[in-house]
Amino acid sequence: MKTLIIIISILLLIAIAQVGISKSTQQTEQYSYKVIKNYDKFEIRKYDAALFSSVILNKKGYKQSSSEGFGILAGYIFGDNESNEKIAMTSPVIMELGDTSKMMFLVPKKYNLENLPNPKNKKIVFEKQEEKIIAAIRFDGWADDEKIEKYKSILKDELIKEKLSFKDKFIFLGYNPPYEVMNRRNEVVVELVN
Repeated sequence: MKTLIIIISILLLIAIAQVGISKSTQQTEQYSYKVIKNYDKFEIRKYDAALFSSVILNKKGYKQSSSEGFGILAGYIFGDNESNEKIAMTSPVIMELGDTSKMMFLVPKKYNLENLPNPKNKKIVFEKQEEKIIAAIRFDGWADDEKIEKYKSILKDELIKEKLSFKDKFIFLGYNPPYEVMNRRNEVVVELVN
């Protein structure tokens, strides 16, 4: 009986911690967009122009490149920059996946190219992306190369079915920190062509 009470107490503490982590994730500054149209399996969004820190990795796929890219960019925002300044984490983490991979973090709105600390790691570059129209499909749980490819294929088929033209560069968006177990949000997106 005592063991059962301990197990239930531990599970309750984990659940409470996950609720707190989930609330923290929801309060993280996010790449802002407006939903233009909803379809059965995906939606069309208009994203605002934004500034990103990015790193190109000579690896292919999510599994091979996500840890390395996150480590480089997280190091920068956790203070590995010329000002030793901590920069708030934003969401989602963006990954362009192809023969090489690129990971990007949204730069918080309070920064611009003039007041953003210079990175010590010269692999990190800053890039401004203009306003764009994106098609997005969402999936839950933990991301991996197979799930990303599955939802890329579904999104591609849906866009063809709806006769919507798109660029041939699909991107993965991950919204949750690795220690958040519940309510994980992942998306595959692609820019539409007018």
